[in-house]
Amino acid sequence: MWPWGHLALGYLCYLPYEYRARGDASSWLALVALAVGTQFPDLVDKPLAWTFGVLPSGRSLAHSVLALVVVCGAVYLLCRHAERVVPSVAFGIGYASHLVGDSVGHVLAGEYEYLVFLVWPLLGAPPYGDEGGFLSHFANLRLTSFLAFQFALCAVAFGAFLVVQYRLGRAEH
Repeated sequence: MWPWGHLALGYLCYLPYEYRARGDASSWLALVALAVGTQFPDLVDKPLAWTFGVLPSGRSLAHSVLALVVVCGAVYLLCRHAERVVPSVAFGIGYASHLVGDSVGHVLAGEYEYLVFLVWPLLGAPPYGDEGGFLSHFANLRLTSFLAFQFALCAVAFGAFLVVQYRLGRAEH
């Protein structure tokens, strides 16, 4: 999944929490934490694998559920200490939605062997082969049904964001 798809999916996953648990609109701090959470696994794994060669794959260390638990636990403790728990929940929802977004294509295609990144390093790295780098990924960007789905997801998320902002504006008046 591309960064914009992760961001859209994370925002749409966050909205039910926001309205059910809190009953009001997101703070900007929570939205920033959500955005960082949706990108976090790629911000860690891609450079360490593709640029520095430290990790075996662009989906390994931070794409593991084990890392999700550790990182989200640390973020929660830091936020709780600062008496700002909601941003930690937003970060966790964004992070978890990233892993879901990277898994769904493999699940739908029946490519379960590629899901081993979810428990890295317990089962090793996925059999991706040469992943290239940032530029090669963008150079190979093609309009596929999954990419079109991500753009549609972005449109829905942006629409939802506008509705939330509109309701906030009306509530303030």
